[in-house]
Amino acid sequence: MTPLQPTRRLFLQRTGFGLGGAALGTLLQQDALGAEGNPLAKLGLHHAPRAKRVIYIHLVGAPSHLDLFDFKPELQKRSGELCPDEFFKGKQLAFIREQPNLLGTPKDDKFAFKRCGKSGVEISNLLPHLQGVADELCFIKSLHTDQFNHAPAQLFALTGFARFGRPSIGSWVSYGLGSECEDLPAFVTLITGQILGAGNSAWGSGFLPTIHQGVEFRSQGDAVHFLTDPHGVSRPERKLVVDAVKDLNQLALDDIGDPEIATRISQYEMAFRMQASVPELMDIQSEPQRIHEMYGTQPGKSSFANNCLLARRLVERGVRFVQLFDEGWDHHGSVFDALPKKTAQVDRPIAALLRDLRERGLLDDTLVVWNAEFGRTPMAQGTSGNGDERTKAGRDHHKDAYTVWMAGGGIKPGHVHGQTDELGYAIAEDPVHIHDFNATLLHLLGIDHERLTFRYQGRQFRLTDVHGKVVHAFLA
Repeated sequence: MTPLQPTRRLFLQRTGFGLGGAALGTLLQQDALGAEGNPLAKLGLHHAPRAKRVIYIHLVGAPSHLDLFDFKPELQKRSGELCPDEFFKGKQLAFIREQPNLLGTPKDDKFAFKRCGKSGVEISNLLPHLQGVADELCFIKSLHTDQFNHAPAQLFALTGFARFGRPSIGSWVSYGLGSECEDLPAFVTLITGQILGAGNSAWGSGFLPTIHQGVEFRSQGDAVHFLTDPHGVSRPERKLVVDAVKDLNQLALDDIGDPEIATRISQYEMAFRMQASVPELMDIQSEPQRIHEMYGTQPGKSSFANNCLLARRLVERGVRFVQLFDEGWDHHGSVFDALPKKTAQVDRPIAALLRDLRERGLLDDTLVVWNAEFGRTPMAQGTSGNGDERTKAGRDHHKDAYTVWMAGGGIKPGHVHGQTDELGYAIAEDPVHIHDFNATLLHLLGIDHERLTFRYQGRQFRLTDVHGKVVHAFLA
């Protein structure tokens, strides 16, 4: 029997039908075409984009949105009362086992809310720097999800599915749009703290070709493992090895036609180019002192502030999707002690990032996202929430209503979408499901979430599965 010869039709069958598969083909030809030859890098996949790139901040563990962005005077007034039956009976909660008391935001000035900017949006005094850029922010106060434990909820938010094996949102964006840069990956991940519950599946490529997997950059030592040439091996010698491996892989690709081999060729070449581009990228010491003071960065150290500055440098160089993970927001106890410490770490650098992008003319086509896997309960966990015990109180996981924000990239600035009830438990108007949120993010990038698909195990898959609708109400 004559072996099946590699053809364009066979390539598309194996990598996914439609425009998504064609986008991959375009990406793999990028070396030959150059950045100017890749129309997907500029035009969007399905319609004109409002954003070209994304900086996605994921706060691991989920901050208490009720104490930061969704102030509830009635909850504060009734703090310490037994929560209503409908908040507890028959509900799924992660750790609360006995009917808890309501827990309002403390009444001291440190936790007070302030109406900010011309828009008058309310932000806690725990975030004074963010208050200063309030008119850039669009709050979605009615987000909800299906999962109430960390790893499944992280996977659900970032891959559209609660179990391992699906591509992350950054991988879908890379698959759909490719990269604007030849010398850096399309999708980069920066992490502060310990690895999150979902692990590297949160930036994995799942069943997509592995060229679309997020590449983790570290802020200390080699930014990427094995970036430095081995001891005793010169750059010309390293290039000879890369070229020899490419030739062998090309022979295999010509013989078999497996697109993963094309991915491997591209990755070897990208890794070699990154040996020159990444050290310059990571050298934040070269930034002006004014920038370091604005972000609160400390060159040579690992910090969220450093990662925010690196995120700006990455998108400035054409990286399509930068994902920042910051660990330490899972406050089941002593939430009012822990929250000020965490907000102090992220407030200044995030506000600086927005200002910096605005000053450089990048914010209008860069989408910045503040998100987490779910919200926190308006009920106390672990104490009655009264008297001296109040300082030890925490908040449990809450999937039914929470607040996130977006900025730049086609979003209505200084806008609030959706509301929760007077106690912050349930959505009162304009609910937004996490699938809707992801569909809207893709829409802003010029992608129709129903058309960006990949054929795997006999059916077409997409980020939003069989759900999701674009929320036009908070688009500019």
